[in-house]
Amino acid sequence: MRINRRSWAPVLLAAALVGVCGASAAAEGPAYGSNWQHWQAHAKVSDLPSLQRGARDFVSYCLGCHSLKYERWSRLGKDLKIPKDVLVQNLIPPGQKPADYITSPMPARDAAKWFGKAPPDLSLIARYRGTNYLYRYLKTFYVDSARASGANNLQFPSVSMPDVVSPLEGLKIAVYKTVQEPGPGGKPISHQVFAHFQQIAPGSMTPQQYDRFVHDTINFLDYVSDPARVERRRLGVWVILFLLAFTWLAWLLKREYWKDVR
Repeated sequence: MRINRRSWAPVLLAAALVGVCGASAAAEGPAYGSNWQHWQAHAKVSDLPSLQRGARDFVSYCLGCHSLKYERWSRLGKDLKIPKDVLVQNLIPPGQKPADYITSPMPARDAAKWFGKAPPDLSLIARYRGTNYLYRYLKTFYVDSARASGANNLQFPSVSMPDVVSPLEGLKIAVYKTVQEPGPGGKPISHQVFAHFQQIAPGSMTPQQYDRFVHDTINFLDYVSDPARVERRRLGVWVILFLLAFTWLAWLLKREYWKDVR
């Protein structure tokens, strides 16, 4: 089935209209997101079905702006066991070939004009930021009317990227509370700290479905950051077994040679 590539602006507007109409839902209880700093991605690059779904989701929601300039479509298809006809029909954009690197169709000059800076290449983002960082990033977007994009992010405050995943997750706001801490001379100082998220509009996915979407996407980015990892680990097991067997044979040989000396 061909993937429907949608721009973020219409779906973000549609989700916002749902919120204006008064839709409201609690995602994970009244304290949803209060412990967001401890969320873990639990990435597993050996999970092939997850990687295949992550590739599909990356093409649908990320490739419009972000590239994977160190990965070829043909390598992706081989590693993820995606048939060539499925790869060409459902993943590779028109005008690109399997031998091409995975690049975004968005011109860098236009992207810098629209977003303030060109969206970064994501080939090594999982190695640079870590999978837990990416997981929290995709899970902590919230509505912020003060921002030009209409959204902000707890993990990456004042981020230029709009909340392109809001049609899936829904819209939520960040609720803050006032806390007091001792200041100079013992005088208390008040400031605002994040308390929890409050869902104001549902998305097309349940919280569990969206969590799997994020998990699959991060799994895919983790694979792209080191495509040979799974094969390297598989071969590493056999190398270790060979060394152990060779060590055992060497010990037997040494014992045979030295038995007369002893």
